[in-house]
Amino acid sequence: MDNYEYILETEHVSKNFGNLVVLKDINLKVKKGEVICIIGPSGAGKSTYLRSLNQLEKITSGKIFIKGDLFLHREKDHTVERIDKQTQQKLLLEMGMCFQRFNLFPHKTVLENICLAPVEVKHEDKETVKQEAMELLQKVGLADKANEYPNRLSGGQQQRVAIARALAMKPEIMLFDEPTSALDPELVGDVLQVMKDLALEGMTMLVVTHEMGFAKEVADRVLFMADGIIAEEGTLDRIFNHPENPRTQSFLKSVLNV
Repeated sequence: MDNYEYILETEHVSKNFGNLVVLKDINLKVKKGEVICIIGPSGAGKSTYLRSLNQLEKITSGKIFIKGDLFLHREKDHTVERIDKQTQQKLLLEMGMCFQRFNLFPHKTVLENICLAPVEVKHEDKETVKQEAMELLQKVGLADKANEYPNRLSGGQQQRVAIARALAMKPEIMLFDEPTSALDPELVGDVLQVMKDLALEGMTMLVVTHEMGFAKEVADRVLFMADGIIAEEGTLDRIFNHPENPRTQSFLKSVLNV
């Protein structure tokens, strides 16, 4: 039995780019299997927060805990304490991420894109990985595209391949950074369906999204971010039906056309 209460936790996380403060004192606790949707206007710091969790951005100050272990503690742009490098790499591999852009290798087939990291990074058996990759392609509805190259696929298909590629590493947490924002409207549904299925299977997910319908279907909790802070958080019902913060009310009014 895992001996941690929260699979992911941030305490007083802040991020500056020079004089620009992008994140201010972000505190969040995520339980295993929880689906949290992060909504808010552009420039609110939502993507920066996700990227700081898996070290694509280095936080200016604050603490990040993964599975109860202090992963990183920084103050005033200096590292105060961090977990040993081997454990750090192991924990980072348990955090999958899907971006707005799909970032597939154009010179590799769909199957090769999915197999690459498990074989090269985790040194898993090639044949086993290939079999698991085909199962993942089946899961995202693209088993017939295994030998195609990314440029032969639609944006929605490429994003589903990107999700399969992240899942091939067997992550315990999936981070989604507006995974449908670069897609044509008619391609969004298939990607969201894959994400809904993951949520139903109990995957821990942090999703930055502007798809309010999706958030209403899957989120256990909703965070509303504005100006680098979590301005309001709560259950679906509280955020969508009884928001208290004027910024939340104004944002939802504009996106839901209420």
